Amino acid sequence: MRSVETVFDARVDPALVDRSLAESALGSVWLDLPRPEFPAPTGPITCDLLVIGGGYTGLWSALHAARRHPDRRIVLIEADRIGWAASGRNGGFVDASLTHGFENGKARWPNEIDTLEAMGMENLDGMQTEIAELGLDTEWQRTGMLTVATEPHQVEWLEQAAAAEQGQLLDERQVRAEVHSPTYLAGLYSADTCAIVNPAKLALELARACRDVGVEVFEHTTATRIDSGGAALRVHTDGPAVTCRQVMLATNVFPSLLKRNRLFTVPVYDYVLATEPLTEAQLERVGWQRRQGIGDSANQFHYYRLTMDNRIVWGGYDAVYHFGRHVKSDYEDRRDTYRRLAAHFFITFPQLDDVRFSHRWAGPIDTNTRFCAHWGLAREGRVAYVNGFTGLGVGATRFAADVCLDLLDGERTPRTRLEMVRKKPLPFPPEPLASVGIQATRWSLDRADHSAGRRNLLLRALDAAGLGFDS
Repeated sequence: MRSVETVFDARVDPALVDRSLAESALGSVWLDLPRPEFPAPTGPITCDLLVIGGGYTGLWSALHAARRHPDRRIVLIEADRIGWAASGRNGGFVDASLTHGFENGKARWPNEIDTLEAMGMENLDGMQTEIAELGLDTEWQRTGMLTVATEPHQVEWLEQAAAAEQGQLLDERQVRAEVHSPTYLAGLYSADTCAIVNPAKLALELARACRDVGVEVFEHTTATRIDSGGAALRVHTDGPAVTCRQVMLATNVFPSLLKRNRLFTVPVYDYVLATEPLTEAQLERVGWQRRQGIGDSANQFHYYRLTMDNRIVWGGYDAVYHFGRHVKSDYEDRRDTYRRLAAHFFITFPQLDDVRFSHRWAGPIDTNTRFCAHWGLAREGRVAYVNGFTGLGVGATRFAADVCLDLLDGERTPRTRLEMVRKKPLPFPPEPLASVGIQATRWSLDRADHSAGRRNLLLRALDAAGLGFDS
């Protein structure tokens, strides 16, 4: 059986693809729910800590800062709505990995990988405990992760991962018994390293928890500049200014208020589909009794999972970079990509040819050259920042927030002593070199997927230099 990627256009009726997408609405299925309004500030604010950004990183930072220092005034501002960007558009996979997977972490920090893996599991367990303690309605399910092979060479990769005790190896019969797809050749099941959530609910519930512990949360407030010339920091916004002792920058993929950071990440657009809720008969055809998160083993990979109301959320593969590092809503409705994703879906689950998609959406991921977060301090240690989660940040943002708070507190902790935290990745080059390099790397990754995983000279050179571009 050839892979999904190789044969999607030859194996799927274009009319089926068109019918499946005909009634889909543009917008995240997760954000299709009532959301509370948080006011914009009506006058100047003075506080101890200002958190800029109302996604996961900012929310965890504000919540944990308030729990660490209940006597301090903590304010969070968001340019749009809480959780409207990456935190409300991702697949809802809460992975234990802090390093975008074991192999990436081992290649970059071989002396720290055991510590990083242990910290990642501690963070995931802690997140589960904290969500339960705070009574957050996030639809948390610790279902584990199933990684599948759809090409013969990927079977060997899964065998190697199983030998390294990264999960339970499933042969073709076993993996197809778990989830009924004719494309699966093998699987690797890790029962405890991943949970799935409703990502938008996680953001909104974290905002509620922040407010419950005294954090002041404001929406529709865009920070435009940080002045640090005096005893206090002054943050200019499109409304009233904020005077504060410290700032936590949690702006993710959007241009940083610190010029030094602007070459370290690029925005890469990820595209997602969600089906209508499956009927009982449709669910029977696909199995999936354990409701694991699923991802395939290709460089340009798919990820998918079931929602609480039995939709399949299906994303990945077509990661797209646009010249100039721009973030624009115009990039979100990409017809060819949605058709490609739908075709891949029907190759993976041909028995679901009566399923239709209700939602299609996209959003930018902040990608850096090491595929996982990097940290830093600026303005004499009064401004902390973190960027570069590369699409695997639902769990890692909680850990990242604690690192930032440690840095602002001036604490030397096991987290801040990590080489991963102390050192930054190499920056991307400016345009047009960034675009040329990224597009060449994407082409090379696609060729590797269709050449038994063999990496060409460009990919080998990037590997040797510690650079890359992840799908």
